[in-house]
Amino acid sequence: MSETRDRVIAARDVVADRRRGAELRVLLGPKTVGSTSGFMGVAVLRPGERIAEHYHPYSEEFLYVARGVLTVDLDDRPVPLAAGEALFVPVNVRHRLRNTGDELAEVVFQLGPLAPRPELGHVDTEAAPAGAPSSGVAAQPGPVDTGVTVEATS
Repeated sequence: MSETRDRVIAARDVVADRRRGAELRVLLGPKTVGSTSGFMGVAVLRPGERIAEHYHPYSEEFLYVARGVLTVDLDDRPVPLAAGEALFVPVNVRHRLRNTGDELAEVVFQLGPLAPRPELGHVDTEAAPAGAPSSGVAAQPGPVDTGVTVEATS
């Protein structure tokens, strides 16, 4: 039997990725816990904030709203969600998350399976919202930081 270790990762200990708008933190992924089948994290969106539209060519995404309300645009079709509700996003479906409420929205996300290479796992289809870091890469395709080292162009 193989030895297992408890790996507890606190959101407060993970630097937020704001390249696509809002705060994204990958908590459990290949780098943090050595996962091989997917990754999981949290997103925090302030009122009026959004995560730019994108899709995942290899992964399904599972969303669970832990706090607040938001609208997820699935291929341009708005789907409202409130705290305690979940949504399945199939492979290749364009999606954008928008906080349409007046308080913080906290969303747990999980994606799997992993893409063959991290840079293939996430395709941006619109520019990052105003206020996101403008390093010149915000509107370019690239992966969310799953904890795997990726090319500087992501």
